[in-house]
Amino acid sequence: MIAWRYLRARRAEGGVSVMTWISLIGITLAVFALILTMAVRAGFRAEFVDTILGANAHVTIYSTGEIGEDGQLIHGFTAPDAVAEAIRKVPGVTRAAPLIRAKVMVSDGEDTTGAEVYGILPENLATIPRVGKGADALGDLARFPDGVALGAGVARELGVTVGDKVRLISPSGVKTAMGTTPRVKAYEVVYIFTAGRYDIDSTRIYLPLVEAQSFFNKEGTADEIEVMVEDPDAVESYADAILSAAGPSAAPWTWKDSSGAYLRALTIEDNVMFVIMSILVLIAAMNIVSGLIMLVKNKGRDIGILRTMGLTEGSILRVFFICGAFTGVIGTIAGVALGCLTALNIDQIMGFINWLNGADVWDPSIRGIYFLPAKLQFGDVMSAVVLSLGLSFVVTLLPARRAARMNPVEALRYE
Repeated sequence: MIAWRYLRARRAEGGVSVMTWISLIGITLAVFALILTMAVRAGFRAEFVDTILGANAHVTIYSTGEIGEDGQLIHGFTAPDAVAEAIRKVPGVTRAAPLIRAKVMVSDGEDTTGAEVYGILPENLATIPRVGKGADALGDLARFPDGVALGAGVARELGVTVGDKVRLISPSGVKTAMGTTPRVKAYEVVYIFTAGRYDIDSTRIYLPLVEAQSFFNKEGTADEIEVMVEDPDAVESYADAILSAAGPSAAPWTWKDSSGAYLRALTIEDNVMFVIMSILVLIAAMNIVSGLIMLVKNKGRDIGILRTMGLTEGSILRVFFICGAFTGVIGTIAGVALGCLTALNIDQIMGFINWLNGADVWDPSIRGIYFLPAKLQFGDVMSAVVLSLGLSFVVTLLPARRAARMNPVEALRYE
């Protein structure tokens, strides 16, 4: 009751000071910034991983080399269908697809760009989450055997759309007495996909496997086997069984091997950002000390009277602890509400910022994905709440204890 009366009192009556309002606003903004930062970091990581797993193999099986019938070393699998079938029988494997991979130049007759061709069976292309059925795409996937599938970035670079034709140019063509002649062939664009990653959409082309084997002079072989599993996070647990099925010349390369360094960098950045934002919460909470010390000074006479009436040190401590903790609680609640509201409406906010700026402030060519994601997680919100309340309560104890230990005789000496 006494704490509530102090909090309601006007400043002229020795009530809540301007410093308390400053600390309240500071805690609100610090908790808001902490929650929004953690939501954006979680969203970015989730979107980054999803785009990796949605358009790439969970495990890629390479061959260290096989000896062909002519005694020459062949880099790749000479019996890819049999190897893929053996891998599909491994428990936990959902798909195993032979692939041809090669770099080419692609042209529409006027513009030319570099690209990476993936030769794949039509039924296997359809099962790639961010490329096949259900993906954000143009054209008819059923017509894939009759042409090529382009990433949206490649199509945009060349200025082509579904129905246009592009030429693939491979330097590894026919060998003649005058040297190697580049191989050139035109294909109709039947499908344009958007995988959600700038580096994939701007470089990748899919070609039917049989056509790719013919184009790159690799009839009957495959460069690698693309494998997808039920639990990509535990991809290491499948490695031994997959290698046993693939044969002695096989070597694995998982999605964590290719993106592990980047994921570790994201984890380190998440931890560093949490520490930095926690310091901001601490700085905001320290303002509570200033406001509470001023309140204790203004209420020195009241403390002396209450003590002489028999109020214990513990009761005085609780009065001023409640005054300080109330600021932390209200600031935390306001910060959580503001942070969650902003995270849930991040797309609209970014759209407004883009409108004010007159251009997109999010560059996918630098950040890899096309938008700023935010993912609210209960654990992140609770971490911010516990941190803010914990710091607010701890910093309140010092001035509250000082008020409780005030000598009533000294407090009333000049009254």
